Amino acid sequence: MLASRTSADTPDTLLDSLKRRIASDGPLTIAEYMDACLGDPVYGYYATRDPFGSAGDFITAPEISQMFGELIGLWCTVIWQQMATPAPVKLIELGPGRGTLMADALRAATHVPEFIEAVQVHLVETSPVLRQMQGERLAASGKTPQWHSSLMAIPEGPAILIANEFLDALPVRHFEHRDGSWFERCIGVSDTGALEYCTTNEPLGDPAIIPLPLRDNAMDGDLAEIRPEADAIMERVAERLKDASTAALFIDYGHTVSTPGETLQAIQAHDFADPLENPGEADLTAHVDFGRLGDVARDKGLQVHGPLPQGEFLLALGLKERCERLMRDADDTTRESLSSGAERLAEPAQMGELFKVMALTGKNLIPPPFTGALAPEEHT
Repeated sequence: MLASRTSADTPDTLLDSLKRRIASDGPLTIAEYMDACLGDPVYGYYATRDPFGSAGDFITAPEISQMFGELIGLWCTVIWQQMATPAPVKLIELGPGRGTLMADALRAATHVPEFIEAVQVHLVETSPVLRQMQGERLAASGKTPQWHSSLMAIPEGPAILIANEFLDALPVRHFEHRDGSWFERCIGVSDTGALEYCTTNEPLGDPAIIPLPLRDNAMDGDLAEIRPEADAIMERVAERLKDASTAALFIDYGHTVSTPGETLQAIQAHDFADPLENPGEADLTAHVDFGRLGDVARDKGLQVHGPLPQGEFLLALGLKERCERLMRDADDTTRESLSSGAERLAEPAQMGELFKVMALTGKNLIPPPFTGALAPEEHT
């Protein structure tokens, strides 16, 4: 059920609300703006709609092909066996969308019944619309998920964490380098009443929050894009490892080396849009800096595996073999759908290169396929 307005003073649109907020408190940081656009309980993008699929604004890998979630499920069973088969084990997904990935993963994992028996499903999701869809999608699995508003709310214990296209939606902050200092980029209101970019008058007090590779030899005009909430997730995963075996798999689009520049973008109806137009009506994302994530994870004592290009990761797990197996008994239409889905997931010109996969574990775990591919006969 969607959130409802509570008083006659509620602004008609999120844009009205943001303008009032800026008039009262001053310009918003990029992070504050993203947080409002995506998470506002009345007008926020994820709080008010199902954004996925051809009728939405974008399509994620689990919606493209069942094989994506199936291979992730297989990955989970292998890493669970490396963890010495703890029971119970929490299977956590951050930003589970419609629940498609989790449903496909659990179905594939039924080939390891001991794993299914041990699993407790935990979903980190704030959208009431998507929570309802996830519950419906997972009903056939026999597992009743527990929902949480944040990773911090999930109890301790052995865990396997999956995050597909989750980090890209976490808010970013922008800092511009000028005259030897960093100034935060913000969003204000122009003389015409439109939202516009601006910068703070005072320089950043603690430049250490900007990754060292971006600070070194910074030139005037350079822009640093950082994602503090992603750093916090790395810290939380490391904390879980202190008391129990934990493995995490992050899949997202991004780059492997921290470089200057901004990547903030808006997607609406499967096309790019202006991030400052129609707030709350488009998905806002930014590329994931896997180089930064790896550095933070290592500093917290985690073992970092990858990143690998998504195509290489899926092919090593057996995407080709799984596709051939499904096509054996399929009709022509289904065969074409399976083939095109596999190509979209793995081809470098599509999702195969831009999307990256990184695993985080303790010292005693070696997740596939970072040290070798799974045997094809494990795919049924």
